[in-house]
Amino acid sequence: MSKLIASAAIRGAQRITKEAEEMLDKALAEKGGSFSFEFPDTAYYLPMIYAMTGFPVKTLSDMKVALGMTKEMLHPEPDENLWKPYLGEALDSGMATLFSEEIIMALRYINGLEPAVDPETGYVYNGFITDTIQRNLGIQLVDGTMPGFAAVIGAAPDDDTAVKIIRELQEKNILTFLSGHTNGNSVTKQLLRKGVELGWDTRIVPLGYDTAHTLYALDWAIRASLIFGGKKPGDFKEHLKYQKDRVFALAIVLGELDDIIWSTGAGAINMGFPAICDTDVPVIHPTGVCIYEEVEKEFDHNKIVQKAIEVRGLKITVEKPPIPVAYGPAFEGERIRKEDMFIEFGGNRTPSFEWVRMREMDEIEDNKVIIVGNNWQERYEKGGQMPLGIVIDVSGRKMQKDFEPVMERKVHANINEAQGIWHMGQRDINWIRINLNAKKEGFTLEHLGVINFTMTHHRFKAIVDKVQVTIYTDKEDVLKIQEEARKSYRERDQRLAGLIDEAVDTFYSCLLCQSFAPSHVCVISPERLGLCGAFNWLDCKVAFEIDPTGGNQPIQKGELLDARYGRFTGIDEYLKKASGGAVETLNLYTIMENPMTSCGCFECIVAIIPEANGIMIVQRGHTGMTPVGMKFSTLAGSVGGGTQNPGFMGIGRNFIISNKFLAGDGGIKRIVWMTKNLKESLKEAFDQRAAEEGIPDLLDKIADETICEDSEKLLEFLTSVGHPALEMEPIL
Repeated sequence: MSKLIASAAIRGAQRITKEAEEMLDKALAEKGGSFSFEFPDTAYYLPMIYAMTGFPVKTLSDMKVALGMTKEMLHPEPDENLWKPYLGEALDSGMATLFSEEIIMALRYINGLEPAVDPETGYVYNGFITDTIQRNLGIQLVDGTMPGFAAVIGAAPDDDTAVKIIRELQEKNILTFLSGHTNGNSVTKQLLRKGVELGWDTRIVPLGYDTAHTLYALDWAIRASLIFGGKKPGDFKEHLKYQKDRVFALAIVLGELDDIIWSTGAGAINMGFPAICDTDVPVIHPTGVCIYEEVEKEFDHNKIVQKAIEVRGLKITVEKPPIPVAYGPAFEGERIRKEDMFIEFGGNRTPSFEWVRMREMDEIEDNKVIIVGNNWQERYEKGGQMPLGIVIDVSGRKMQKDFEPVMERKVHANINEAQGIWHMGQRDINWIRINLNAKKEGFTLEHLGVINFTMTHHRFKAIVDKVQVTIYTDKEDVLKIQEEARKSYRERDQRLAGLIDEAVDTFYSCLLCQSFAPSHVCVISPERLGLCGAFNWLDCKVAFEIDPTGGNQPIQKGELLDARYGRFTGIDEYLKKASGGAVETLNLYTIMENPMTSCGCFECIVAIIPEANGIMIVQRGHTGMTPVGMKFSTLAGSVGGGTQNPGFMGIGRNFIISNKFLAGDGGIKRIVWMTKNLKESLKEAFDQRAAEEGIPDLLDKIADETICEDSEKLLEFLTSVGHPALEMEPIL
């Protein structure tokens, strides 16, 4: 049996390496060795080869060098009686397979064959997974919202089984990549036939129709140790250890296994990723010893997902409200088109709002839904459009008025995570749709209340003792209560507007990203939100109340050491302890001296442009060049990993409009270049800040990519508009 497995892996590696060599020789003959290539939106060249060897593949000649390394890992058929060394050689062949597959995929991109198009259905697969997507999902991976990811390879016995397996992965919040086929059929095709929505929004991502496309999922995994872990290229032992300990991946292999599946699987096994198969694969050697501890079999498709989770050791905690449709974050990105819609509320179609308000314990009844309105059932059954007011009354011994907006923001996720229910906006500009399938499954208006009292209890269990939901459906009632809600919104905004760093003696940490970046510590103050953009000071305060031992801990500011740069004794003391001694001091309001570390989840990167005496800001997702001569992906490669990098810093985008943004360096007047996207999205608030600084037209004096992408033209523009940074004290 050992010979069966190892021989298959070795044969697969030899076959795929030969294919890579033939493709590469043809490309070299046509384009020459100096022809350059890079996967879309990544700073890590060919990521698997780069991480494992430290060799950056930039040209076709570099691919030839990398292929030579690959060949060195291949072995001839060994003695079948020496089964343990045999398996070691099979695993070497697994890594050789991944290297060869990476070269093949790069060549396919060069030849215009990637992202792949299914020859039968015309479906366009995702292809290579960009750094931007990886960073976008980073916070979900580190905070447990997404406990791991699965690569599903092949095809299920039938379409319904495929849907069941994928829906179970969705309900458990596991990101799912699809690749490969079995006799021309694949899970991707099966899901398409059943009308299942695919893509990043639903966390079901088809990578390609060949087994080799699984390489993209493994490239995604290996970049986690480069982006978040700060592991150095070429330190393969550290990379593999990081993969096993911190990247929670698994594979579900459906259908018969061929040589390429075995060899690709051997590469994944090297990375610590187990595979669960639905066929009778040999997992025990005749000696009674387990051949691959990472390979298991499960014939019952009703149990295969749970078996995979148990083998990988994932901790899955899913709270599902008692509603007739599936529920989980994987459904949050679902779109409901007009032709699929049963009913909608708000969205400028009807009056609508949502409001969380604090109540005394004796004023409400726990887990109760009240629907106020005349003939609401009849109107709901007709579908179309209706007014809607959702009032969520909460009470609790630890409840505070300041917690209302935090809970209210969660209404978006509460509702959106129900399959077939779509929510957008908040407060009195919300918009909700229910699709035809959800209505068919029995979803009613009352279930909107059930979702909100269940999930409010679940998300804020340490704060909330009682939750009652009242739903208003008559236009007159909705408009009347909406005015009360608006008054509350204004009072909150005024109260929170006065919340500044000087007004509190406690900041908060966010340590969630330490699961990926062990030395990173995010310090969050009232005027500086987390660099991922997902946590502000109030969020952290609530999180600490919910879980006093969790990832958000209070930091006593202590004595002020430097008012200009924002250095405090308490923060320094906390940093030394929380970073394991890796970071000893921090200045909150400067980029130039001991700035905050970054994990890799940042929304934007700030970088100094010395010749312009200012700084530039580029947001995640921007793929163009910047005046410092680097794209976002390249910049991000030097900013993350939990290290301090003077002159470079990751931030949350709303920090840009804070009074404390680089206050020690001159504030927003230092911004000389910013992407057009940022300028447009922050315009109103930015103009207000600029007016406060006495430069109401500052935004017009800040260049963007439509004006220049290099420092020489940037200086010409800044001079022509009289940018204030040119007259400020030197930043260096």
